[in-house]
Amino acid sequence: MDIDGFWNVIGVARSESSGPHGKSFAEALVDQLAGLSQEEILAYQERFDEVHGAVYRWDVWAAAYLIGGGCSDDSFMDFRAGLIALGRDWYERAAARPDALAGNPAVIEAAAGGDDYVISAEDVNYAAGYAFERLTGDADAFHEAWKRHRAGQDLDTELDSDMGEDFDFDDADEMHRRLPRLAALYLGAAAG
Repeated sequence: MDIDGFWNVIGVARSESSGPHGKSFAEALVDQLAGLSQEEILAYQERFDEVHGAVYRWDVWAAAYLIGGGCSDDSFMDFRAGLIALGRDWYERAAARPDALAGNPAVIEAAAGGDDYVISAEDVNYAAGYAFERLTGDADAFHEAWKRHRAGQDLDTELDSDMGEDFDFDDADEMHRRLPRLAALYLGAAAG
């Protein structure tokens, strides 16, 4: 599965999860993946890991910290899955400039309402495994197939990635400087 195929799967799941009576995005994604072959699900997981890892950066983490009212390692994993769940357009905007998330309607609404989990999507991290289980009836089948699929490949690329410049997320002036629109939404006006 190439990157366009990956984003197509995400787009179809987004379409099926929209509306007041739609499924959750994670459920729609599992449904989409369960309609693929086991090999295609493994290829989807490869693309997922690539786009998930590409936003493993301090500037994106700072955005997650503002939006989530704090952000642990686990929460950041779920936030990055949530960025993917937003679809290709918003993912690419956030990857290019995390402060762009200040223009996302759900983020704007969440800032006003105090919803810390607006972009968090934990189950999206595990959609391929859930789909594999649905196909095989075996909860461990995905992990066994993934291990075989990735045999001999470097699985620690996220840990080796350049996260960019680290900075203090609790320094309001620094957050206003680096993420001015998000900081204005979540921290108020910058000190003058």
